[in-house]
Amino acid sequence: MTPPAEPTPPDGRRDWPVWAIPGLLTLVVTLAGIGHAQPWRDELATWSAATRPVPDLVRLAGTIDAATGPYYLFMHGWTALFGTSPTALRLPSALAMAGAAALTARLGARLVGARAGLLAGLLLAVLPATSRYGQEARPYAPATLLAVLATLLLVGALRRPARGRWAGYAAAVAVLGLLHLIALTLLTAHALVVVLAAVGGRPAAGVEPPHDPSEPAPCPRMPEAAPDTGAREDAPRAGGRGVGLLWRWLVALLPAALLVAPLVLVAGGQRGRQLDWVRLVRVDDLAALPGALAQSGVVGGLLAGLAALGAARLGRRALLPGAAVVLPVLLLFAAGTAVPLWVTRYLVFTVPFACLLAGAALAGVRLAPALAVVTLAGLLGLPDQAALRRTHEWPRTAPVDYAGVARVVADRQQPGDAVVYSPRDSWLFPDLGLAYHLGARRPRDVLVVRDQRQRADLWAAECDRPAECLAGVDRVWLVVTGRRADPLAAVPGAKGDALRDAFTVRQVWPRPGLTVALLSR
Repeated sequence: MTPPAEPTPPDGRRDWPVWAIPGLLTLVVTLAGIGHAQPWRDELATWSAATRPVPDLVRLAGTIDAATGPYYLFMHGWTALFGTSPTALRLPSALAMAGAAALTARLGARLVGARAGLLAGLLLAVLPATSRYGQEARPYAPATLLAVLATLLLVGALRRPARGRWAGYAAAVAVLGLLHLIALTLLTAHALVVVLAAVGGRPAAGVEPPHDPSEPAPCPRMPEAAPDTGAREDAPRAGGRGVGLLWRWLVALLPAALLVAPLVLVAGGQRGRQLDWVRLVRVDDLAALPGALAQSGVVGGLLAGLAALGAARLGRRALLPGAAVVLPVLLLFAAGTAVPLWVTRYLVFTVPFACLLAGAALAGVRLAPALAVVTLAGLLGLPDQAALRRTHEWPRTAPVDYAGVARVVADRQQPGDAVVYSPRDSWLFPDLGLAYHLGARRPRDVLVVRDQRQRADLWAAECDRPAECLAGVDRVWLVVTGRRADPLAAVPGAKGDALRDAFTVRQVWPRPGLTVALLSR
């Protein structure tokens, strides 16, 4: 007797609205005001890297930011085609988040049912975090898309193993690792499900197709002498088939291992410099995680509560999405107690799986009240939605106005003017901010002896004798980080001495996060 076929809703063409509506809604939400906030420090790093020639980009990866190198390489090609405006830089992330919402709905429909999938995708669409990372020129949105895609492909491969399905899964995992190394912690959830499927079959792993209410429930079957074709498509049981499943999964990980291993080795050597601003994790960081991931405390709390209800409602079917949330968090937390690695945005790829669990909880009530809860989540997040479109800095009460400083300089500079930055090695990148907004129109960077491209770095090198380098310059634009009543006094070392000995402050323009002053002899 052949097992009942999978329900039509997750696979039938007539159910395209289940994934298309969340995808389109997410695209509309993320495109709204996508170019309003000026690029923040991390996006300036993306712009600086992506606009270098490929050989220089490879050299940069050998010095710093190797983990983000493949994303920079992609953005190099993208910016060559579409430019470097804020909208152009962020558009790949907006498209990726729209795809992630659509695939989240698809995954929810496959694991739980069409209504749960639809609600999960809609909930993801209205989260402030979706707009935040869908409007950022960084790899977190593409990694989120790949995380959901890889999980969806794994479910398909477990249900109907075929070379094409495993090949698709292998490709998705490999690209996921290249875009975001931390996202590979998702594989712990995949490993758990694969092992359970190998030992006990699909029901034990919680990846059985959901029952279609429109179809009669299948009758219990008596054990059969020999399985037929349909039974052979079922998940492997313990023994040869289970071992075969494990081997297929491990083989599918080989491309990722081969591609990512060199990246891990290089990035590991850069960790001390790359993450010198990160502290060791504390227990209270876990309590703050839902709000930090959702980019809204109240929305994060609502999402966490709904996800817990959904996990309780689903039982074993919650295994895959639940593990995809919990295991990466626990692994990063454990590592973060010994090594400074805990950065909440590194875990954004887990948010769709929390939304899937929340969608399962909402699917237990009628559609109208479920949609009302999704709408409520959207309304509660409106203040944060508005704030993140003003600035991408965190906290949002501390923006950095690179564009404001650029306007001050552009409106008042004269031929022969120079510019000096302090501190030069700041993660705020004041020099990159001015370069982005003014381009070739910015004053001469008089102290630079080797720029970022020449150094294969994100920071330039300055001359050892500032007084000699400043000779022949009559006017200097001084840009310092922070709001300073006396910016000249804030410049340390020989550079500060040379400026104070030869120049006088003529005017100061405080701007959020930065101060610009005009100095003259």
